[in-house]
Amino acid sequence: MTDAHDTAADTSLRTTGGAPPDDGGSAGEAPTPLLEPREGIPPVIADEAALAEAITAFAAGTGPVAVDAERASGYRYGQRAYLVQLRREGAGTALIDPVACPDLSGLGAALSGAEWVLHAATQDLPCLREIGMVPTLLFDTELAGRLAGFPRVGLGAMVENVLGFVLEKGHSAVDWSTRPLPEPWLRYAALDVELLVDLRDCLEKELDRQGKLDWARQEFDAIASAPPPEPRKDPWRRTSGMHKVRRRRQMAVVRELWQTRDRIARRRDVSPGKVLSDAAIVEAALALPADAHALAALNGFGQRVGRRQLEQWQAAVDRARALSEAQLPQPGQPVTGPPPPRAWADKDPEAAARLSAARTGVSALAERLGMPAENLITPDTVRRVCWEPPAVVSGESVAAALAGHGARTWQIEQVTPVLVAALSG
Repeated sequence: MTDAHDTAADTSLRTTGGAPPDDGGSAGEAPTPLLEPREGIPPVIADEAALAEAITAFAAGTGPVAVDAERASGYRYGQRAYLVQLRREGAGTALIDPVACPDLSGLGAALSGAEWVLHAATQDLPCLREIGMVPTLLFDTELAGRLAGFPRVGLGAMVENVLGFVLEKGHSAVDWSTRPLPEPWLRYAALDVELLVDLRDCLEKELDRQGKLDWARQEFDAIASAPPPEPRKDPWRRTSGMHKVRRRRQMAVVRELWQTRDRIARRRDVSPGKVLSDAAIVEAALALPADAHALAALNGFGQRVGRRQLEQWQAAVDRARALSEAQLPQPGQPVTGPPPPRAWADKDPEAAARLSAARTGVSALAERLGMPAENLITPDTVRRVCWEPPAVVSGESVAAALAGHGARTWQIEQVTPVLVAALSG
């Protein structure tokens, strides 16, 4: 086959005028299927000796390092990594089994001075952090695509649109905790990092052409320096279908069933949805069954649920039924920010008018800059500034408010005039 590196490294962004190419690529150019890694599928690194060799090779490599991780979402409990893929000039591609090699801090340290290239970095960084891999410098090709104005920013779409190659994406949702990993899956995993650095190079040129490269670097630095997210308070409140649950006693049933399910899923290392569905939890909460027989009649607790399991779920319902009024959960979580925008017209019509003007101005500016409005400035930041604007509206005060909510310098420079106009209206 054609050497992908020789072809892709010299491929400029196929574009006409001032916008990125559309989803179809250039007219008359058929994309080339990328079927095999250029050096073949590397053996999976699953012992300390092989890991040590890989660390030495990647430390001696040059330039950015492409990094990806595969999880087993929907199959296993949590979001741990079950395969880590890397590629770097001079080192080739490595596939590492983090189950067999759970501590990759040595590899992370060896790469600490290199730029890490990831696609949708915020999805992979938590599981990489768990195994000791934390970048100090990164380039996010998905975010770069958003800032550059690409309509589709999935890895496959970006590689096809920018480099002219088609990635086979059939194994993205498989159970990566499977051992041994099938060869087609390993091929897919290796190809995910095959052209990532080439994609990075083309996107860097396009961002520079559009005058957005410094903006992108500020965004990448913010991702790399962000602390680990705080554990979510009351995660049971995010049960799908929770909006149907109105009464506090019913909320208590959701909480008890969710927590019971979570303990079982953690112990068995399976996805909570495989233990009990969210729909079944909500169904039980609405029905408040008096016994296991009544519970068995509900959707999600049918014939495939054994008697022992039914009794386990009914015990959770009974615990919720036995709680005193003071022990029942409150209807909503404490609100730290502004109320939902739909309530603004009644609570504060002037704030609602400010928000409407701000949204219109931000959307128009985002369209002129060729990027999604949420990447120009987060909707939450706009809401907070509009709900509690500075006492004296000026460029300086609005800029300070945006900075206080975590906006980057480039965002402040672009958005401040729009918000000053909206807040002064």
